[in-house]
Amino acid sequence: MSEESEPGSVPEVRGVTPDRLLHAGGGDQPTAEDLVLASGRDLTPESLEWARRRLSEEGRSAMDKRLP
Repeated sequence: MSEESEPGSVPEVRGVTPDRLLHAGGGDQPTAEDLVLASGRDLTPESLEWARRRLSEEGRSAMDKRLP
């Protein structure tokens, strides 16, 4: 048997992170670091304080608003 793949077949991809490790479940409580990174900001003391305020005011919805 040849090790070449059939035309039109999808080759096995190695090193791809499975979805179950990429997505937080709805029951997870996001951290300030999670919110900063989800908003595209750098992790700085100021951005972490911003995230802590958002989480205390908005709870989980602070994260939900920033994710697709």
